[in-house]
Amino acid sequence: MGNMIRQSLAIQIIIAALFAWLITGIFSEQRELLFTVNEPLSLIKTLYIGLLKSIVGLMVLFSLIEGISNIGSIVKLKKVGMLTLAFYMFTTTIAIVLGLGAALMMPEWTPLSSAPPVSDNINLIDSDSASGLAITSKLIGMALINPISALSSGNLLAIVVFALIFSIALIAALPQNHPVFEVVRGVNKGISALVNGIVRLAPFAVFAIVFDFTIEPNDALFSQLFEFAALVFVLTMIHGLVVLPAIARLGAGIKFGTLFKAISAPMSMAFATSSSSATLPLTIKTAREKLGVSDSTSSIVLPLGAVMNMDGTALFEGVAAVFLAQLFGVDLSTTGIVMIFIMAMVSSVGAPGMPSGSMSGMQLVLLAAGIPLEAIAVLLIIERPLDTFRTAVNVQGDLVASAVIDRIAGEEKQYQAVKTQLS
Repeated sequence: MGNMIRQSLAIQIIIAALFAWLITGIFSEQRELLFTVNEPLSLIKTLYIGLLKSIVGLMVLFSLIEGISNIGSIVKLKKVGMLTLAFYMFTTTIAIVLGLGAALMMPEWTPLSSAPPVSDNINLIDSDSASGLAITSKLIGMALINPISALSSGNLLAIVVFALIFSIALIAALPQNHPVFEVVRGVNKGISALVNGIVRLAPFAVFAIVFDFTIEPNDALFSQLFEFAALVFVLTMIHGLVVLPAIARLGAGIKFGTLFKAISAPMSMAFATSSSSATLPLTIKTAREKLGVSDSTSSIVLPLGAVMNMDGTALFEGVAAVFLAQLFGVDLSTTGIVMIFIMAMVSSVGAPGMPSGSMSGMQLVLLAAGIPLEAIAVLLIIERPLDTFRTAVNVQGDLVASAVIDRIAGEEKQYQAVKTQLS
């Protein structure tokens, strides 16, 4: 038993989370003591998240460059890229349809007589920002910036775009055995060693995060908000426990138990941190070591997934839009529902891989459906707990995508090899 705990990071994370929850429950009446203990613990959380964020940009940059260079040709890169985009659009569509369908079939929620105030931490966007041109302009502005600035600010979308463009240029200009690619591989080995060391701190960080989360008062929930949260939770579980495992089984031949045993550590980390970006180093490590995904595939599919594959977020935004429309007395027409579908998909691309990072995208969905932006304040009451589950599903979707695409790419490679031998 002791050896199993020492060898399993996922078990260590779960034990740390349960231990933190247990301590806050036992000493729930001694709030001053809990807040005093929480101050030094918050340093552990800050240290861990800071260490991961300090390397995630470089890791994405160099892993993408290595992954694309390993593919070896622009034709092969195009195939993997198109497969990745198609897969992410497919699973995101399923998530949104699942969320919208269930929300529209539910009995209507009772409209509110008054709404809570919007937090000062949320910057509401103006209605002009909801147009297709404005959204496109915003995404381009996020993607095409100085790569040094992108690394310093943690803008994964810009890092991914630069890495793709730069890697394609390297493939076109240099032979595959050029020393530049050897340097990139060496840097990646160093980053991997650093990630392995940082990940060992995960149980301590999870303890600190759960401790901080569970000592906060949670008495502002309404009955309707609880029903909404329960619906989002159930739908997220259906997507994570039925839809994605079915895709993994059909597309990669991975059984249910095998899948969750392999990906339990990154899912636990995503659940605790609510950050797909912070979990990315562990996600890549798990894909390669537990799922057997090749370096070339994982180096492309997973960084892209951290930027654009947000199944849980898209599902949440679809349900939340219907919920808020009914709460604020907005009659959703067919056009409104279609706009929610489109905007939920578009806004999930490039959503910040950080806690509550979907709130900016949620505003675009509300504007597109004609729902008052002040409605965002209702979501903020329950959004943070739900963020933990949907981030875990986002990471699960990335890992399933890497396994399925790696298998398809591998079968294509075997087919071409056999075809070459026969000709």
